[in-house]
Amino acid sequence: MAFACLAYAQTPAQSAQQYQRLARDIFQELVEIKSTESGVGSTPAAQSVARRLISAGFPTADVQVIGPNERKKNLVAHLHGKRASRPILLLAHLDVVEAHREDWSPDLDPFKFVERDGYFYGRGTQDIKDGAAILTANFIRWKQEGWVPERDLILALTADEEIGGDANGVKWLLENHRELIDAEYCLNTDAGDFRSRGGSPYIVALAAAEKKSTALQLQTTNRGGHGSLPRRDNAIYELAAALVRLSKLDFPVMLSEVTRAQLERMAMLESGQLAADMKAVAQNANDLAAVARLSENPFYNALLRTTCVAAQVEGGHATNALPQRATAVLNCRILPGHDPEDVLLTVKHVIADEQIEVKWKYLEPRNWPASPLRPELLATMEKIAKELWPGVSVVPVLETGGSDGRFLSGNGIPTYGLSGVFIDQGDERMHGRDERIRVRDFYGGLEFYNRFVRALAGRPGGA
Repeated sequence: MAFACLAYAQTPAQSAQQYQRLARDIFQELVEIKSTESGVGSTPAAQSVARRLISAGFPTADVQVIGPNERKKNLVAHLHGKRASRPILLLAHLDVVEAHREDWSPDLDPFKFVERDGYFYGRGTQDIKDGAAILTANFIRWKQEGWVPERDLILALTADEEIGGDANGVKWLLENHRELIDAEYCLNTDAGDFRSRGGSPYIVALAAAEKKSTALQLQTTNRGGHGSLPRRDNAIYELAAALVRLSKLDFPVMLSEVTRAQLERMAMLESGQLAADMKAVAQNANDLAAVARLSENPFYNALLRTTCVAAQVEGGHATNALPQRATAVLNCRILPGHDPEDVLLTVKHVIADEQIEVKWKYLEPRNWPASPLRPELLATMEKIAKELWPGVSVVPVLETGGSDGRFLSGNGIPTYGLSGVFIDQGDERMHGRDERIRVRDFYGGLEFYNRFVRALAGRPGGA
């Protein structure tokens, strides 16, 4: 088989192929369960994994399907070790965003698993049913091979990561059954995407921090009037002027242990002015010229600072009337350590118009800290990555998006995102049309997690 070269050093090639087939079967089953809000929810997917684990020899007491209602249940399973150290939690979510058949290519159905031209297609192949299948297949492998780790391993496949709310699996478990998932730290497949260029692996990411996603609402009101008698005081014009002022806002650069390490390591992978600017900003965040050049790239701009961008605008109530109300929503992504109150006050200051009400439309009450960079994680990643993909670089990263890992890190369980699966730059299709993952990269992720977790949990206290 094409991927036999990835087999675990102490396991026959046939065994590696056996678990590749198992992982593919699990992957297909999960993709073809429509675990969207409009579909069947997460419970059928959790139940399918539970059946597989119990069939593989897990005691029923160690496999729980549990949640706040019949549609939003989570899978939690324990592989018991010698308990020389606190457990490691391994995380993925089972729900996926909506996908409509007519929005995909004519020969693809988002809820039919298709292997074609070296790719697996289907909703959730990138986000994040590949991770759920990889973790499940490895738990089965470890059980069947009789491996007893030094510490317990916990598998959590959860509900409602995509839409949040009271049924969010990680939040619900923390609030109602923390004992089931309490761990020294968590490995989260829903962050830290590994990166390739033209199919060649080059970055193995460790996401140790996430931005906080919030929404600010701007609203102006007016007495309105007849459309035939326009006045200078117009709610839509006032809001538009405020948005133009906000379009020029740059929050200050705020580097952390994670983003400074990310820039330093990325600088070694790039060349020319880009590499020089990364190195310069990592050493001195007040290098305004280097900051300005990096900020021209949306990704590096988001890495350096908190951002707020206009996402929705609504105004007026009739085509023949002056508007009585105009509203805009800003999507703000706040860096760890940046006080949301400072973000709010900065936006008000830039708008400089007391007629415009500025308030939070959505703000999680907690601030989510970055997780400390653990030397044993980085060292073990370096070792395993070198074995599987010589020449790649391990890079700590800040997630400019978000995941359920923030709830864990905010509740005393440091969380590290590492997907294990390479995605080509420019081929990010999560939540989008014709979502896919390369076949060889899926199997590479399967073997990465096998070796990585064995190394971490094979000795007391770490690798």
